[in-house]
Amino acid sequence: MSAASVEVEIALVKAGRTKIRYPAELLADDGTRLTVRAPWAAEGVRDFGFVRFEPGDVFTEHYWRDRWYAVKEVRAGDGTLKGWYCDVTRPAVVAADGTEVVVEDLDLDLWVSADGREVLRLDEDEFAASGLAAADPAAAERAVRALDELAALGRDGLVRLLSRA
Repeated sequence: MSAASVEVEIALVKAGRTKIRYPAELLADDGTRLTVRAPWAAEGVRDFGFVRFEPGDVFTEHYWRDRWYAVKEVRAGDGTLKGWYCDVTRPAVVAADGTEVVVEDLDLDLWVSADGREVLRLDEDEFAASGLAAADPAAAERAVRALDELAALGRDGLVRLLSRA
């Protein structure tokens, strides 16, 4: 990151525990949507079968303070678009000083391939097993609606959503 860039820390929380924490470069923050860029933060390669995340990949991540999801555009190190990984989350919470973004993962995910041919709903079994529906039925309902909304957007809808200023 250049000296002029602003760094924030992304904390992904799941079931009350920090799942991963990593630095990212702040690209934009309009008070509702925050956009950051970060390299693949996990160790090694993660092969989902439909996509591989690996060292060198770059994620442009979009978080909203008023929506129940985050959308991550994934590109290979050479800039080739792999697709979009969408996490169903509670709305992002940004620290008062702007240095940390905390996002609570609600287990549901969606993958949209770069060509838009694959729109895959992921981890619905984990969501069902999480107990959120019993512990917080309103949040569970919001999570399912968020997944439905993302699936309905598909490739073209995601491109439009992310291109809005």
